[in-house]
Amino acid sequence: MYKTFIRPILFLFDAEKVHHFTFALIRILTKLGLGPLFRSIYKVNNSKLERELFGLTFPNPVGLAAGFDKDAKLYKELSNFGFGFIEIGTVTPKPQEGNPKKRLFRLKKDSGIINRMGFNNGGVIEAVERLKSNKNVLIGGNIGKNKVTPNEEAVNDYVICFEALFDYVDYFVVNVSSPNTPNLRALQDKEPLTQLLNTLQKQNNAKTARKPILLKIAPDLSNDQLMDIIDIVAETSIDGVIATNTTIDREGLESENKKETGGLSGKPLTTRSTEVIRFLSEKSGNAFPIIGVGGIHSAMDALEKLDAGASLVQLYTGFIYEGPALIKKINKAILNA
Repeated sequence: MYKTFIRPILFLFDAEKVHHFTFALIRILTKLGLGPLFRSIYKVNNSKLERELFGLTFPNPVGLAAGFDKDAKLYKELSNFGFGFIEIGTVTPKPQEGNPKKRLFRLKKDSGIINRMGFNNGGVIEAVERLKSNKNVLIGGNIGKNKVTPNEEAVNDYVICFEALFDYVDYFVVNVSSPNTPNLRALQDKEPLTQLLNTLQKQNNAKTARKPILLKIAPDLSNDQLMDIIDIVAETSIDGVIATNTTIDREGLESENKKETGGLSGKPLTTRSTEVIRFLSEKSGNAFPIIGVGGIHSAMDALEKLDAGASLVQLYTGFIYEGPALIKKINKAILNA
C-alpha cells in the first residue's frame, strides 16, 4: 500500500516539506488512537529478536538512524512502527537553522537521497525537555558541534551535549562524519579524534554508571584510515562504531540532481557501507560491536550487514522509500535466518 499509493503522492512534493507533513500526520493519527493499530501491524514480538549489547537490551536489532527525528519530537510515535531503538539528533549545544534551503533531494532513479541539512536542530536543551517524558523507548543520542564553533574548540560542544543528554539517553553517538558542516570530517583524523573521545570517556567514567559511546564514521575513509579507527577504538576504549554515515561519492548515479552537494544515502551506499563493516569486523578480530547503516532497502540488505559483522542495523532512506513494512520484513527475516 505504501509503495503503491502513498509514496507516489508524497514524492510529488518537496522532500523537506513532506518530512514535516509526515511528522504532523503521524502525530495526529497517534493522538486519534491509532498507535496500537500500528504496533499490531508492524511490530514483531519475539524474545528471539532481543539483543544484549553495551549492557543494554534491544527489543529487536532494527533501529531508526539519526537525522530522521533530529529533535526528539516523534520518537514515541515512531517506535510504534516496530523499531527496536530510536537514535535522535544530531543535536548541537545551541539551536541552529542549518544550511539554506533547498537542501534535501530525492534521487528517484537511484533510490537515494542527497541532503545538506547542516545539523539543523533546536539545540540540546529542547531535545532534553522532550526526552524527559520517555518511559520505554530505547534512545541513542547523536551529538555534534555547532557550525560556528571552530574545530579547535569542538570538544567543548560535544561535552556540553554529552552532559545535557546523559540522564535521558541510553547510548551516545559521536558524529564527526557528516559532510555538511564545514571541516567537521577533519575531526576524524587520528589526533583530534583521539583527543575528543578520550575527553568524553573521562567525563563518562566520572559518572556513577557510564553510558556506551559509539563513533559514527564516513564511508569515504581509506583502508589506512579505517585501520586508524580500529586503533582509536582500542586506545580510547569506546564501545563501538556506527558504519556508515552518508557519502560524498557520486559514481554510477543516474538521477538528474546527482550533482547536488551534500551527503548521499540510500541504495548507492549499500555495498560500500557493508564493505566498511566487514573490513572493521575482520581487521579488528570482532573487537567491538558495529551498528550497520547505509542503503538497507530490503531484508536481504540487512542480513548482509549482519553477516558482515554488524550486531544491529539502522534505517533511514530505506524507511522513506520502502515504508514501515520494511522493519517487519527485516525482523521476520532475522527470525527465519
